Amino acid sequence: MILGGCLDCFLHPDQYSLIWESSIRYFPGHANLRINRTHAPKLQLRFISRRKAGDDISILIPRHEAYLVEALRLREKYKNELNILIGFEGEWIRSDYGPLIKDLASNPIIDFFIGSIHHVNEIPIDYDAAFYAKAVENSGGSEEKLYEYYFEQQFEMLQALKPKVVGHFDLIRLLSEKPDRDLSEWEGVWEKILRNLSEVIEYGGLLEINTSALRKGLKEPYPGRQICEAYIRFGGRFTMSDDSHGIDHVGTNFVKAIEYLESLDIKELYTYEQNITVGSNGVTRGLSLTSVPLLSVKETFIPG
Repeated sequence: MILGGCLDCFLHPDQYSLIWESSIRYFPGHANLRINRTHAPKLQLRFISRRKAGDDISILIPRHEAYLVEALRLREKYKNELNILIGFEGEWIRSDYGPLIKDLASNPIIDFFIGSIHHVNEIPIDYDAAFYAKAVENSGGSEEKLYEYYFEQQFEMLQALKPKVVGHFDLIRLLSEKPDRDLSEWEGVWEKILRNLSEVIEYGGLLEINTSALRKGLKEPYPGRQICEAYIRFGGRFTMSDDSHGIDHVGTNFVKAIEYLESLDIKELYTYEQNITVGSNGVTRGLSLTSVPLLSVKETFIPG
C-alpha cells in the first residue's frame, strides 16, 4: 500500500526478500516511504485447497515464523529510511479461528493484523466460480441468503477480534451475479452491513479501500460506493491498500482509487505509526493513528 508514502504488499512464502526489496526499489525516492502493512501467510488449517496440496498446519506455522524473521531483517536493514510495521491478515473461517488469530497477534513482533472473511459456512467465496456456486447452493440456492451469512460471520469476526483494519469489507461482491447491485434492496443484508459498520466505528477500526477489486475486474474498489457512503455518514475512517500478491501488483489502480476517494469527498486517509519508548523497563513499542491528507497521496501518484 502506498499511503502518503506508505508501501504495502502481499507476500508469499519463500519470496519475501525478492518482493519486498524489489517493491521498495519500484518507487523513486523510496527513502521517503514507510512500509505500513505486510501480510503473513494465512493459516488455512484444514482449508488447504488455497495452498499447495499436502500443506497443513505443521508446514504453515514454520512459514509464518520464517516470514517474521525476514520482516525483522528488513526492518533493521531499512530502519534509517522506512517505518516498517509488521503484521498479517487473519482470515476468520469459523469461530475457533479466533484463538489462533489472537495467539499469532500476541507475538511482540506483530504490530497489528487485518481481519477478513474469505469463506461463508467454511466454503471459499472468492476463489473461483465453482466454489462460489457451491456457497450459494449451501445457502439454500439464494445469493441474498449467502450475503446475509457473509455479513453475519463478518460480525462475529469483528466482535471477537476487533481488528485495527478490516480487509476488503464486501469481498462477497467479487464473484456475485450482480456485483454492483443495490444492497439496500435486500433489507436483511443491508441491516447487517450497517450494523457491522457501526461495530467498526465503535471499537475504533479502519476500513480498507482495497484496489484489488479493480485489478480483478470490478468497477469499484472494496468497499463499493453504497457502503462507503454509509460509513462516511457514520463518521468512519479509511486506509488504502493494493493487496498486492507480487511486484507487478504494487500500486496498481491507485490513480483510479484516488479519483474514487475524491468522488466520495474523502479528504484524509489514516495509517498507523510506531512509537518506541525507552525506559527503565526497556524498550516499549506502541502504535498511534495518524491522518494523511489525500492530496499528499495524490501527489505521490499523480505528480503536478
